[in-house]
Amino acid sequence: MTDSQAERTTLRRDVLTLPGVAVGAPDPLPPLRPLDELHELDDRSKQGMPRDMARQIGYEKLRSVLPERLKNGYGRERAPLTLDTLVIENDRLRVTVLPGLGGRIHSMFHKPTGRELLYRNPVFQPADFALNGAWFSGGIEWNIGATGHTTLSCAPLHAARVTAPDGGDMLRLWEWERLRDLPFQVDLWLPAGSDFLHVGVRIRNPHERPAPVYWWSNIAVPEEHRVLAPADEAWHFGYERSLRRVPVPEFDGVDRTYPLSGEYPADYFYEVPDGQRRWIAALDDDGHGLVQTSTDLLRGRKLFLWGHGAGGRRWQEWLTEPGTGGYAEIQAGLARTQLEHVRLDAEGEFAWLESYGPLSAAPDAVHSAEDWAAARGEVEECLEAALPRADVDAAYEAWRPHADTEPGEVLAAGSGWGALEVLRGDFKLPGTPFDESTLGPSQTPWIDLLRTGSIPEPRRVGPPGPTLVAPYWRDMLETAPAQPLTEYHLGVAQWHAGDLAQAVRSWERGLELAPSLWPLLRCLAVADQEAGHRERAADRYAEAFDDLCQERRDDGEAWTAATAALGREAIDALLAARRPGPARAVWDRLHAATRARGRFRLVEARLLIAEGDKEAARAVFDEGFEVADLREGSEAIAELWAHLAAPGERLPDQYDFSMRPRES
Repeated sequence: MTDSQAERTTLRRDVLTLPGVAVGAPDPLPPLRPLDELHELDDRSKQGMPRDMARQIGYEKLRSVLPERLKNGYGRERAPLTLDTLVIENDRLRVTVLPGLGGRIHSMFHKPTGRELLYRNPVFQPADFALNGAWFSGGIEWNIGATGHTTLSCAPLHAARVTAPDGGDMLRLWEWERLRDLPFQVDLWLPAGSDFLHVGVRIRNPHERPAPVYWWSNIAVPEEHRVLAPADEAWHFGYERSLRRVPVPEFDGVDRTYPLSGEYPADYFYEVPDGQRRWIAALDDDGHGLVQTSTDLLRGRKLFLWGHGAGGRRWQEWLTEPGTGGYAEIQAGLARTQLEHVRLDAEGEFAWLESYGPLSAAPDAVHSAEDWAAARGEVEECLEAALPRADVDAAYEAWRPHADTEPGEVLAAGSGWGALEVLRGDFKLPGTPFDESTLGPSQTPWIDLLRTGSIPEPRRVGPPGPTLVAPYWRDMLETAPAQPLTEYHLGVAQWHAGDLAQAVRSWERGLELAPSLWPLLRCLAVADQEAGHRERAADRYAEAFDDLCQERRDDGEAWTAATAALGREAIDALLAARRPGPARAVWDRLHAATRARGRFRLVEARLLIAEGDKEAARAVFDEGFEVADLREGSEAIAELWAHLAAPGERLPDQYDFSMRPRES
């Protein structure tokens, strides 16, 4: 089909309505504790791996999610939810994007065959999988930052219309990623008459120092498909925290390219040989499905599967709607594995192009049980026929000059943090404008610090806003007048930098004149916990919660979130110090709606056990509860159940979220 015969590519706004829940207010307490990261390795796994891989696994691991806040204010009672979408469409594909949710591609519909190419989640249900909490499954997400799902999973991105290399419309998404302090962009280009969506990605480092970079494009596909990639070996990561090289497709007598063949959740990072075309595909019983390919910079390919075990099945139900089918993830990244971070030189950039589209191959070859090379070869030949490797390279070269094109019509707005950083650093970032019009209340204190050298004290008490922790902001805080709010922010920045003693001194200085004590007391309580001072931590938590209860002005979202977050931490600290009485006093002052949440029903069961009332704690389990923000890999429910179960009594299915074999 010629360009003149093809239907013109269009880009338009639309809305999507589906059952869902709001993400809710962020946790107002700064996340001071070390990152709860599942992807840690035992020492044995680090032996014998390639030198570059070992170096990148140890390079600039993330200590915390500061300056981000945790997002855990969602529940599980769904109602019709309307989401803004952007739709880019030609006569072959219709691609639906969620600009307010990390720029996620929600759907990729192939018109000629009537097939949805992705796993399209029929609900919007946040769960605690992102580095900072709220995440949801389905579609294609853009993971930048550090090992794990991006903090932007449930955050808005800037979006605008841009002229594509072929003269049509291209959708640009961009934001400032705050964990690594880097701007990035994602350009969605759907040429007229094309079966393939091209995605140009650029990450820039505008600073005068190198930066660690992490990127994985994460594609959800139906789990009944076979996953194929050009590799004979893979690095297998199990959630017992081991990494080992295994053969593909079969090891331990099981073909692992079928996501339902394994029992437990697992990652398979394919060892794609140098010089080999980069691609990964997921194809159904008839040989139909999705293929993703890219220019060579995006070297890694991965399969994540939930498996057929009870825990994996429960997670599948948890993240979507029971009875609607499960999903697996095929992914593409800058490194071999997701445990690695790649160095980006000062004032340098990474740029590449990915392509996504339908693929059909001979099913007998695709599902050959005896000949993996033939199965791979069939897919590669069909891919080359549908989208030659040379065409991907040519599309990259065509897109590259357009990466600097200034956006036209603004279609959605992201955060104001990028505008603040551009204002501070006077950065020139062609193609990704961070306009001062996007600055908001969260940035206001920091604009004052930048322009006047000080942060004004608030006119009325309330939970403090977010803290900036990058070295240059920390330097400004250190030279600012030593007011209580400044000392609070300075302590958080010093804590993030690893200067724990100085952080404690800053918080203690802030206490001397602070009208609001609880934020500083809570920070000092965390410091006590990390130093092993359990009793003093409990004292400070109890004092902080008392102060908060006296100070809170209403039952609005901000104060309710602060009360819930601080109350939960205070009860944990008091129970750790074996003080169930004061813990009960904290519980009684929580809002009734907070106590009814699933997370707090679990807290209540712990409290009842500490009070010696196992029968009442067991009744909490028997009545049933759902911990909406249960962390990926958490075993808290099973561990508590072990204190209550009769000998030989198994964990009820509704509470079984196991991601690894249970220790005997």
